[in-house]
Amino acid sequence: MATKTISIDLVAYEKLSAAKLGPGDSFSQVIRRAKWDESPKTCGALLSALGSIPAADDDVILRLESAQERDSPPDDPWA
Repeated sequence: MATKTISIDLVAYEKLSAAKLGPGDSFSQVIRRAKWDESPKTCGALLSALGSIPAADDDVILRLESAQERDSPPDDPWA
């Protein structure tokens, strides 16, 4: 099997070492077991997802505004 030599920082090394299941477990095995996100989370993806959510109806907006008007800060902010 072909191999590649890579350089990683100490934090990454410690994470790989901690993920080993035992002394016979290689870093290659640890990496193959890892779960990788299929695609990175982006603002564009968030905006697309938000576009598919229906807007709140007028009744919900009115109730939220009413609750906001009645809300006040506590007498003691540390309580």
